Amino acid sequence: MKNYFRNLCRLTLCFLLLALCFVMYADAKIYIDISSPGFKKLPIAIQEFTGPYGKEISDTVRNDLEFTGLFTYIDKAAYLESPSKPFNAKNWSSIGAETVLKGAATEGKEISLSASLYDVYQGEAILQKGYTTSREFIRLLAHAVANDIYYLLTGEKGVFKTKIAFVGEEKGDKAIYQIDWDGGRMNKISSGGNIILSVRWSRDGSKLIYSAERHRQWGIYLLDFKSMSEKKLFSSIGTNIAGDFFPDGNDVIMSSSRDGKPELYSMDIKGNNVIKLSSSHGIEVSPSVSPDGKQIVFVSDRGGNPQLYTMRRDGSGVRRLTFDGSYNTSPNWSPKGDRIVFSGRRGANQILTINPDGTGLTQLTTQGNNEDPSFSPDGRYITFTSDREGAKGVYIMRANGEAQKRITPKHFKAYSPRWAPA
Repeated sequence: MKNYFRNLCRLTLCFLLLALCFVMYADAKIYIDISSPGFKKLPIAIQEFTGPYGKEISDTVRNDLEFTGLFTYIDKAAYLESPSKPFNAKNWSSIGAETVLKGAATEGKEISLSASLYDVYQGEAILQKGYTTSREFIRLLAHAVANDIYYLLTGEKGVFKTKIAFVGEEKGDKAIYQIDWDGGRMNKISSGGNIILSVRWSRDGSKLIYSAERHRQWGIYLLDFKSMSEKKLFSSIGTNIAGDFFPDGNDVIMSSSRDGKPELYSMDIKGNNVIKLSSSHGIEVSPSVSPDGKQIVFVSDRGGNPQLYTMRRDGSGVRRLTFDGSYNTSPNWSPKGDRIVFSGRRGANQILTINPDGTGLTQLTTQGNNEDPSFSPDGRYITFTSDREGAKGVYIMRANGEAQKRITPKHFKAYSPRWAPA
């Protein structure tokens, strides 16, 4: 844990992305309207950057942008212009490119990169920017370039510098790990436990709560990255499972069997002011708080089998949400509050989404057992657990179910992922 926090400090101090020059013209436009269901993919050419680490950087940028499903990548075999030559619009319009990315890296005490994005129709640069970092943060630099391009072309923030926290097992030891959204730079961020579950981020990304069984007792633990500390928030006889943070970051919701069977409770992050929110003859687990903090979706078997229900923050207004399937669990709200993703038994466990009013049920996965879904900060992607390739691993996909891929090592058991805020 101490080593992790030292690394976090070093990351904060050393990873400097310096904007040397940022050009956006007055007539800047939105090239891709991602809110439109009929949007047109934008043809983009990404040349291999010149200089040291140029290929690594440009490949990472291309992989980031391709995964979005918003771009058509022009194969480099069609390029008429070499990377070292100045941009010439005629060389690109003839092969169908509408935007072109060129860049050059130089190495001194640090790695410096200049990147330019060109509009082929206008025949000029729409983005010119410089970046500086140390060698160990080359991937983060590349993700920053992809974020800038994505923002310029869509008007929306990208997720390419975000991380995913999950539970990992190595030689029987369980701990919380963190990994880049695309599978890079995995590292351990917590001490272990016999069982670890329910990793949950605060909305600002400064804290994590999770559940662990240690010394034959279930506890809820808090990782605070600002104070660089880990502490136990709550423990009692029975099971105590972390649920979610409320938007202010000062209160959390959990499921506890302190009174005999699992019910939902809220408490502050000091472990005080524990308030019971639910009371039924059923089991109440897996609460997730809506983005505005006014609604809670949770799992209850009060109707005979596990289904999703919603209620207000104070526990009133309970309403059943799901009626299809005999076992639905692990709900998570989208950042805009317009969808809820969950795991439901459809033969095997699959990932599904539903509108908060109960309409629009959609199944996203079909292979293996799929569980523990979580939306990305922009709501365009989902991370989840799957055993489709044998050992459980962490996967990502677009929110419509496309482009499903594993991001954790194949022989490393990983589960319970949670996408960090941007």
